[in-house]
Amino acid sequence: MTTRAVTPPNLRRSLVRALPVSPALVVLLLFLAGPIVYCVWIAFTDLRLTGQAESSFVGFENFRTAFGDEEFLNAVWLTLVFTVLSSLIGQNTLGLALAALMQRASKPVRTLTGGIVITAWVLPEVVAGFLLYAFFRREGTLNAILDWLHLPSQNWLFTLPILAVSFANVWRGTAFSMLVYSAALNEIPREITEAAEVDGAGGWRRMWHITLPMIRRSIGTNLMLNTLQTLSVFGLIWVMTRGGPGDKSQTLPLFMYEQAFQNSLIGYATAVALLLLLVGSLFSLVYLRLLRTEV
Repeated sequence: MTTRAVTPPNLRRSLVRALPVSPALVVLLLFLAGPIVYCVWIAFTDLRLTGQAESSFVGFENFRTAFGDEEFLNAVWLTLVFTVLSSLIGQNTLGLALAALMQRASKPVRTLTGGIVITAWVLPEVVAGFLLYAFFRREGTLNAILDWLHLPSQNWLFTLPILAVSFANVWRGTAFSMLVYSAALNEIPREITEAAEVDGAGGWRRMWHITLPMIRRSIGTNLMLNTLQTLSVFGLIWVMTRGGPGDKSQTLPLFMYEQAFQNSLIGYATAVALLLLLVGSLFSLVYLRLLRTEV
């Protein structure tokens, strides 16, 4: 098979078409690709925030240190727990449930529910963190409710910190999943669900055999976006627990902050950031494979 050579007129036409986007390409190279390449270089050095004259290349030493560091492995485990609980299970499931319930709810109920959920989503992360801190603290709202019901209370931010911050992330981020699934459910032809009802299929059977297969691509997209956002959550956890008590809620973003700005290990912290990027890439590959699967 022979390939057709690009003639000079065709080449000129291609260059002319690319000319309008060239400024955006230059900006991306300068402010996106450039810092990424520089961060990759830093991850292989011993750069510190201690006023050292110059840094030296240390190869994979930062990565070997990370995998031999119990605090790093603990942060990886807590990051996975936080992501699974608050994103894959919490936001995804609750968002789908709210979207499905709002399909059959009256307009006032839809308006009220949507307003409450979206308000939590648009709040700044720091504000949401303070609200949930006030809810879970020892003298907070949750314990006041439990005391009123004569149920045992506890210091949730001390005994179950990772569950508390996971709940906080679910409360704050469910609105995005609800909006995605509401749009997806509205695209399902009503004739299909009505035919299933005539055939005697109940609500759960319709959900499992009709609704979920038809919105599979929306589920994959929502899971990918929610997971990437959850992996990078910092402010919410920092305001509520600062990774404590001890390191019981210290996810990878907080671990990186501690290594970079408290221990002054910029090179080591950047290596950890690349490992977090790798974790996010693995999740994305799985979801992209799901998106390529045809219903």
